[in-house]
Amino acid sequence: MPSRFDSHWHSLSFAAMILREIMDNPLKNETASSRLKQIGLMSVLYYMHLANKKLTIANIIEETGLTRGGIWEAVDFLIQRKLLTETQIKNSLGRGRARQFDIPQTIFDKLRHFENT
Repeated sequence: MPSRFDSHWHSLSFAAMILREIMDNPLKNETASSRLKQIGLMSVLYYMHLANKKLTIANIIEETGLTRGGIWEAVDFLIQRKLLTETQIKNSLGRGRARQFDIPQTIFDKLRHFENT
């Protein structure tokens, strides 16, 4: 039977893994400030994921108050790192295109492996 602490350990494991992945592997043309922004954004995206909220630019703006440019700066690096995937979907009006992001299943698989050791 899962304990009430399991979700806390999972959140801590996710945060620690993301922190290590970003800080231990700096990308070319990336600043320290950008890496910190990515870590913070991944935390927000993780909680949006847990709440079953779609990870779209509009929803991220609503949650964070960041500008589109501010979000894209961090998201581009996260996609390069393979910490996010991007897909094209129809926008809320059903006419245009929008981008939706997802945290790849491979990250959750790594966490599951980590928790079982």
